[in-house]
Amino acid sequence: MIHTVPDGFPTQLFIGGEFVDAIGGETLDTINPTDGSHIAAVAAAGEADVDKAVAAARQAFDSGVWSRLPLPERKAILFRFAELIEQNAEHVAVLDAVEAGKPISDNLEGDLPEIASTVRWYAEAIDKVFGRVSPTTDGALGLIVKEPIGVVGAVVPWNFPVAVLMMKVAPALAAGNSVIVKPPELASLSALKLAEIAHEAGVPAGVLNVVPGRGEVAGRALGLHPDVDVITFTGSTEVGRHFLQYSAESNLKRIVLELGGKSPQIVTASVAGELQKVAEDLAGAAFWNGGQNCTAGSRILVHNSVKADFVQFLSEASSAKKVGDPLDSNTEIGPLIEPSALERVSRYIEEARAAGADVVSGGERIRSRPEGLFYPPTVVTGLGQDSPLWRDEIFGPVTLVRGFDTEDEAIALANDTPYGLAATIWSRDIDQAIRMARGVKAGIVAVNGYSEGDITTPFGGYKLSGFGGKDKGLEAFDQYTETKTIWITVA
Repeated sequence: MIHTVPDGFPTQLFIGGEFVDAIGGETLDTINPTDGSHIAAVAAAGEADVDKAVAAARQAFDSGVWSRLPLPERKAILFRFAELIEQNAEHVAVLDAVEAGKPISDNLEGDLPEIASTVRWYAEAIDKVFGRVSPTTDGALGLIVKEPIGVVGAVVPWNFPVAVLMMKVAPALAAGNSVIVKPPELASLSALKLAEIAHEAGVPAGVLNVVPGRGEVAGRALGLHPDVDVITFTGSTEVGRHFLQYSAESNLKRIVLELGGKSPQIVTASVAGELQKVAEDLAGAAFWNGGQNCTAGSRILVHNSVKADFVQFLSEASSAKKVGDPLDSNTEIGPLIEPSALERVSRYIEEARAAGADVVSGGERIRSRPEGLFYPPTVVTGLGQDSPLWRDEIFGPVTLVRGFDTEDEAIALANDTPYGLAATIWSRDIDQAIRMARGVKAGIVAVNGYSEGDITTPFGGYKLSGFGGKDKGLEAFDQYTETKTIWITVA
């Protein structure tokens, strides 16, 4: 296994099939959150660079080199792309481990196999998605067809740099679009490497472009650009609002938002005999990727008859998780992404203690690694619905446990949030599980095991968790296609 950053990784913008410096020469310093060391200076796109990328994407789209390429040929290139991802998996995995602090085992066993299969899945779907013929009289024929939308801007987050990127890029490319990726400024390297791999696979110049840069510059320029047809964004609700404004101020481009979450995890009395198993599952839900995950199980609702035992099992499961160097294959939780994240998590816990919370496990920065941004899995009880731990998306390894007595109370508590992305319900009563799954206002409700579904199921939320389309599943094609009616009058 590779344990250092490979030599020669790309750090320039990727526009029109070439790596190029930013026109203004600006760069972003990318920092290793494990030890604070400098990794690289990455080119930072300005408005002129975004203009250049959009022009390349539009030219490629209009030329038909990809948008009108025969479907078997487009499929073959995407299959080759998936093969090359697998061949370069260790390289890409190390980049995300070093730059984003993601455990190498998560990358190699989860994200990289997942993105290769995502590319294959959408490649295979290319010639399996059909239009429709509407019911008409003998005097007409109504054809309902799907066409690629054109130029897609994909703005992706740092917590799952390659996984979220490919959830957007794979269906957009499969549908025949040109794509411009604005990767996260804290973790751009893997996106640039994937662009290089796509080009090697045969994706034509201009069809996939990557423009690292600051959100307020490159992201804003992409959002305001009149020749971008859709923006698909995963990130904070605050930034999502900006993209809606950019759309309103420009060409009313389609905006697809997948935003934050405060996902409830409900444990009913019916699982009293398997609380250790449930606690281990929900510790994974809460602390996967250090809690830096929009579906993180940051609110756990437990029936009061089993709450005490559950909290004990949850504390044990949380304390057993290994926090450490993301390049260590045994590490389960790496560092937080940047100093402000560590400060934020620490502040929330200090304020919770001052409000009378019981910090059952964790709750203090790991001082044995002062050079790194490490915080342990933290379980808190004893706070009400007015607590910031209950209301706010902390985006760190913190979960709050609260009791309930009735099914209706559990549903009301679960829905007491402006978000609605995901939830988990543990129940061995099938009627109860169905009732509660229907009652929770969230886009994804897992039963008897934390899950976001798989590539076959749509991913997205309700309320402040986003709208405008779904990632994953065949539904993802809807983001990147236009629906056209062709009405033929028959003489």
